[in-house]
Amino acid sequence: MVRIEDFYDAAGRSGLLVDAEIDGHTVAVDFRSPDETVLDGLALSADYTIRFPASTQPSLAAGQTVTIGAHSYRVRDIRSIGDGSERRADLTRL
Repeated sequence: MVRIEDFYDAAGRSGLLVDAEIDGHTVAVDFRSPDETVLDGLALSADYTIRFPASTQPSLAAGQTVTIGAHSYRVRDIRSIGDGSERRADLTRL
């Protein structure tokens, strides 16, 4: 059986992940910032999210700060994906 950590390890070695600093620890995460249409199509806004194995940051919670590159983000919402071994956090740029 392949663990989610093994998938993230492979993705990290392939350059598909970015480093995020969370609670003083560096964690490889899948960072996304797709544009979302707002104001009835008159403007675009980025929708920031990260995905990571739940085992790497089991205590991450709403309100905490995540730093990716030179930018800081606040966790708005966090939820488990699939069987709970992977988590997704919605972020707001500070």
